[in-house]
Amino acid sequence: MIPLAPLGLGDILGGAFATMGRYAKPLFGLTALVYGAALVAVAAALAVAYGMVGERLHRVIDMATAYDIDPSWEDIRPLLIAFGCVWVFGMLTLLAANALVLAVCPAIVQNAVLGRPATFGATARRAAVRAPAVLGTAALSWLIALVPLVLFVGGFAAAVASFAVWGDYTPAPWLIPLGFLGALACAPLAIWLWVRFSLAPAVAVIESHGPVAALRRSTTLVRAAWWRIFGISLLASVMAGVAALVIQQVVSSLGMFPAALDPTTTGTDPGAGEVLIVVAGYLLLATLAQFISQIISTTFPQLVLTLLYVDQRIRKENLAPTLASAAATPPA
Repeated sequence: MIPLAPLGLGDILGGAFATMGRYAKPLFGLTALVYGAALVAVAAALAVAYGMVGERLHRVIDMATAYDIDPSWEDIRPLLIAFGCVWVFGMLTLLAANALVLAVCPAIVQNAVLGRPATFGATARRAAVRAPAVLGTAALSWLIALVPLVLFVGGFAAAVASFAVWGDYTPAPWLIPLGFLGALACAPLAIWLWVRFSLAPAVAVIESHGPVAALRRSTTLVRAAWWRIFGISLLASVMAGVAALVIQQVVSSLGMFPAALDPTTTGTDPGAGEVLIVVAGYLLLATLAQFISQIISTTFPQLVLTLLYVDQRIRKENLAPTLASAAATPPA
């Protein structure tokens, strides 16, 4: 399915598509399970937060809308704390879910290269064992990539804080453009480092390295091939993004169906049950589309990066004979 030789662009993209087709059950099944569990966990945290501050939230909304009264800081602070904790929990949950998915993809590609089957349970166990190391590599890589965003958001937040303290933007009018310029200056460095570390998740799973060792190993493999890896990984991300966008556009077109309940088109007012069914159906489709888009935009680029890892080892370390020998040996 995947040639045991230096891989060209067509081999890498074709291998990624072939892997998605042959190993669809463990790949998409585990990915859907991981993201589904993350969604349930975040929803549960949101429900707990709402149960704790729901009455206060309704009171603040009534103050601002029905009575035209500005809520005080004492009224808003518990809401910010509660939903801020939910946001932090959601980000950590998403980070852990992404780490598991990033561990699933190399585990499956490792079997695909050798032409071996990959069962749901075996892949799940392999991904779970290596997920902490992948989480470490991913966290370090994402922290580097977030530097430009942090600079820009930091400048904006400082300007807003200046407005809140002094009542106008006079004390710090330069903070936003300074943050923007800092982000522009750091963006090339962040991209360069991100590409150097992009093979680290595959290293952490296939070679069983820790986070720091995986980052160093990725740097070695990427050396002298930075532009090639950058171009192919960028192409894979664009392809996945376009596929996700198409799915979103299809759902957006389905969003025109509620217009069928408009009295000007039907001649009668829709009942509450009809409205509820249509709205619930649309929200279900939108959630499903976002769910599928997330799966595609995460798995396909990582499959491509794992195949790039295999390609670099074949080119630099003459791994092809070892792979051919392993493929000819029945699994234990």
